[in-house]
Amino acid sequence: MDQKYVESTIELMDFIQDSPSCYHVVANAATMLENAGATRLDEKESFKIEAGHCYFVVRNSSSLIAFRMPEGKPTGYSIVAAHTDSPSFKLKENPEISNGETYTTLNVEAYGGMLMAPWFDRPLSLAGRAFVKESDGRISERLVDFDKDLCQIVNLCIHQNREANKGYEYKVQKDMLPIIGLGKQTGAIRSIVAEVLEVEEESVLDTELFLYNRMGGSIWGLDDEFFSCPKIDDLQCAFSALKAFVTSEDSASSKIQMVALFDNEEVGSSTKQGANSDFLRQLTHRIGCAMDWSFDERCAIQAGSFMLSADNGHSLHPNYPEKCDPTNRPLINGGVLIKYAGNQKYTTDAYSGSFLKSILKDADVPYQVFFNNSNVTGGSTLGNISTTQFSIPTVDIGAAQLAMHSPYETAGTMDTFNLTEGMKAFYRA
Repeated sequence: MDQKYVESTIELMDFIQDSPSCYHVVANAATMLENAGATRLDEKESFKIEAGHCYFVVRNSSSLIAFRMPEGKPTGYSIVAAHTDSPSFKLKENPEISNGETYTTLNVEAYGGMLMAPWFDRPLSLAGRAFVKESDGRISERLVDFDKDLCQIVNLCIHQNREANKGYEYKVQKDMLPIIGLGKQTGAIRSIVAEVLEVEEESVLDTELFLYNRMGGSIWGLDDEFFSCPKIDDLQCAFSALKAFVTSEDSASSKIQMVALFDNEEVGSSTKQGANSDFLRQLTHRIGCAMDWSFDERCAIQAGSFMLSADNGHSLHPNYPEKCDPTNRPLINGGVLIKYAGNQKYTTDAYSGSFLKSILKDADVPYQVFFNNSNVTGGSTLGNISTTQFSIPTVDIGAAQLAMHSPYETAGTMDTFNLTEGMKAFYRA
């Protein structure tokens, strides 16, 4: 395997390991942007924007939009959009459940549609954010990551469930509660949150914490052609978008280059920080106001725009080839995935598809086409939702992967590099 592919994959896996929640994803993205010279703007303050400079805005700590202004009058926006969230289990308030004096488990609910079986018998921890009342009365937001093997969702042994290998419908409130300790551990989570943050327990006002898989990433295969780790969907696309954006600084494009990372795609995007919010639409409006463009100029710039909706798709599975489309059978390491759907769950049409294919061909970046098998309902993504708020030509892309929505997914070692190169070519166009 060429070392450039391995290095790109290792960089992605390091980013994922440092990003155990959507809040950590955005914090790490903000650091990448600041290190590249971007200026942070606050939605609560007036925007001051100059040609030739780079900026970013964070909403609710889990969504981020960054943009780079060209030196001259822009002719449109070149946007790459991805999402920061992944399916998981979210901790409820007062989470400790004690069965007498035996064990303490945690009360969780499902976030997004995940494969539940792979969550069993793995080292898990909790990460997210907490809000703390400071000594001066301010309420501050803190990132939380316990960064230890804290709990596990433990299987019932085969001797007590002889039907386990014949199929089982998991119930979150019954089967998916992780064990965190022996005995009755009332208030344990609040206590360890306070300990991690070095504050008094009573100052912890509220938390948003998610389970995450502690297993590190692995590159494997006869030629190191595969890698596996948590959250490949959609942090492979989010990381590639960020990497392409920060390394496109010297581009002479007349477009406003933009990367948009939205939260809550896995639960429908209809939140204040999701793709169905006014975040992108309002931000482009404020850019126009700050640059003193007329309404007509703003409309013309929007009409000259284009978006890549970046969210991974499915590779052909060797054990289930019948699940794949008969004539479009994408493979891991086969290049950038261009996704089509007649039901418009993917936004790609002949115009947007041909536009991107031309860019990728000119840049010598491999690509392949994805359609769902017509008898197998596919998932949705953020592109068609985002265009209801900011209507521009869009193409859905991603990388081909296996075990999507497992806590330990599998993808191709070559694909992060190729995805990044394809996005860089798009920004240059």
